[in-house]
Amino acid sequence: MSSAGASGGTSRRSEPFIAADIGGTHARLALVRAHAGTLAVDRFRQYTCAEHASLGEILRDFAAGAEGATRAAIAIAGVVDGERVLSANLPWPVSLPQTQREAGLEDLAAVNDFEALAWAVPHVDTAGAIRLAGPAEAEAGPMLVLGPGTGLGAALWLPGTPPRVLSSEAGHAALAAGTARELSLLQHLLQRWPHVDTDRVLSGPGLLNAYTGLCAIDGAMPRIDTPAAVTAAAQDGSDAHAVEALGMFCALLGSFTGDLVVTFGARAVYLAGGIPAQIADFLRASEFAARYGNKGVLAGMVARVPVWLVEHGQLGVLGAAAWYVERNAEA
Repeated sequence: MSSAGASGGTSRRSEPFIAADIGGTHARLALVRAHAGTLAVDRFRQYTCAEHASLGEILRDFAAGAEGATRAAIAIAGVVDGERVLSANLPWPVSLPQTQREAGLEDLAAVNDFEALAWAVPHVDTAGAIRLAGPAEAEAGPMLVLGPGTGLGAALWLPGTPPRVLSSEAGHAALAAGTARELSLLQHLLQRWPHVDTDRVLSGPGLLNAYTGLCAIDGAMPRIDTPAAVTAAAQDGSDAHAVEALGMFCALLGSFTGDLVVTFGARAVYLAGGIPAQIADFLRASEFAARYGNKGVLAGMVARVPVWLVEHGQLGVLGAAAWYVERNAEA
């Protein structure tokens, strides 16, 4: 696998390239042009990962209509460990050299998906976002991006010349209960796993874990069996345990977001991921904001940090592109 920017030359760097956001459920790809510090996204297309045999197949299909682009930057749900990606959420294993060969690319570079989202943060227009907590304006400083989807991701954008991004695996931190009912759910989940990661609840599969766990605690038979069905039943009020599970999901998400703010000293939060945008109204009416601000002696500090809900959509693609351009500039 060639390294990003290895081809060198200003003319080469001005050529369009493929940027992609690869999650456990969907792969979003676009053709990107970088010019004078701006990024133009074109030919956006979304694929369903499970419908394709490999990531290389998806990239090859998109590249066939991408104006001869031979370079690609991918934001991917997992840890980029040398030439491979470590992830429990992708539908297939990913070897970067093999993917590059299969896709017929000259250059392929990969970055963690939430690290890429953090690179996109400076490009976000908060006027089009939903504010969930905190003031309308943020203080200058580190900016946190996090969100639940197939898994739970988080990363921190750090200002500077040049700016930096700190990736993390915060979703694998231990789940912290904040109420007696949450503690009962945690005790139930500990019967299944010796370590209950935060994303055992704060993710799509985690939402289903919460629903079935609450049913089990109450001796009730689960009536639904997918995260999407839990979300739908919670929002239309047709299943009491679904309503409770999604409400608990929102409350725990608020608490976890506040935990990361005080851990990293963030001055703004961007909530992304595949789930929050789908439950925006439910989230706003939930205990998210109250639990976010419930940080004891640090409550005043957290109150000064706004939380915006942003559409995941093309943000991951834009972040992959911004990361790739910045990496090339340093090469």
